[in-house]
Amino acid sequence: MQVRVDGKVALVTGASRGIGEAIVRELLGAGAEGVIITGRRGETLEPLAAELGDRVVPVVGNVTDEAHAAEAVARAVDTFGSCDLLVNNAGTNPAAGSLTDVDLGAVDKTWEVNLRAPLLWARQAWQASMRERGGAIVSIGSVGGLQPSPAIGAYNVSKAAVHHLTRQLAHELAPGVRVNAVAAAIVRTKLSEMLWSWDEEAVARAHPLQRLGTPEDVARSAVFLLSDAAAWITGVILPVDGGVTGAASGVRIG
Repeated sequence: MQVRVDGKVALVTGASRGIGEAIVRELLGAGAEGVIITGRRGETLEPLAAELGDRVVPVVGNVTDEAHAAEAVARAVDTFGSCDLLVNNAGTNPAAGSLTDVDLGAVDKTWEVNLRAPLLWARQAWQASMRERGGAIVSIGSVGGLQPSPAIGAYNVSKAAVHHLTRQLAHELAPGVRVNAVAAAIVRTKLSEMLWSWDEEAVARAHPLQRLGTPEDVARSAVFLLSDAAAWITGVILPVDGGVTGAASGVRIG
């Protein structure tokens, strides 16, 4: 089975490192005509675009800013002619703690970035391109949205909501636009560092496949869902989790 996105134009939020960067590289390898990459820091986003070449265009801004989303989608359409693929990757987890104690300001920020922003970007892509041309959307969810775990309750709730947002958008945007999500377990990135850095070997053993995920594990799954190889798949939350949700016995991650 060939996983290709030849001739497609993609937009990836939170693309300067980790899972987002890996998805951009995977899209380019699968034949994407162009990729708009977004992030808050030009000093990391722009060198990546320069390294990857003319098919990659950086747009710096805050993922929660509607004007930034409109600018990025417009850049895709103006530069490459469309916005066919959207990856809602940007996420945050600014504070750990019980939901009864964690700062509500941190909860608000978590939910704004992890839930409201994916809807905002989906709306922009739909209105500017996908309504007429069709397309595919993938959001990066989490196994924390499938089962509770300690310390990151606000994050988990936001990802559970993203999973249902995925199903709702799949219902509303069909048949022209497919909408899916990837539910990742612990991936070795800076965002998740607090979950694995205390004892990486022990955390790896909690996964039936006995290792942490890599950004590339998630990237390959996301690009599959974006590609025509998944042409009859929509409204799916695909666990990419080393077996945590399917093969583990009473294991909680986080």
